[in-house]
Amino acid sequence: MIFHLVPLDDWQAAPGRPYAPASLADEGFVHCSPDEETTLAVARAFYADVPGRLVVLCVDETALDVPVRFEAAAPAPPPGVAPDVLFPHVFGPVAREAVVGLLDVERDGEGRAVALTRRT
Repeated sequence: MIFHLVPLDDWQAAPGRPYAPASLADEGFVHCSPDEETTLAVARAFYADVPGRLVVLCVDETALDVPVRFEAAAPAPPPGVAPDVLFPHVFGPVAREAVVGLLDVERDGEGRAVALTRRT
């Protein structure tokens, strides 16, 4: 299982098509995290100012029809993540069938991610 953080509106924008965030066109891959703890650190470091609801896609990487490579963070991992943690990069759109669950990102009053919870 790998995890991808996304604004809920972006995830819901084109439900009939594979998910392809801007990073795919800009960098050639979809950024993911290897576990929930790292995903929460990414949310804290990079998404505090992103408005609206955030969700985490729980992706079964074995169900993807595009390559996934685990690579070091460049230039460095977010605060709280060890420097030897490898991040999964998905080199193509994420098939919606590979998304096997969603987590909600819980935030405090300042927008800081404090927890991930299973959607009901």
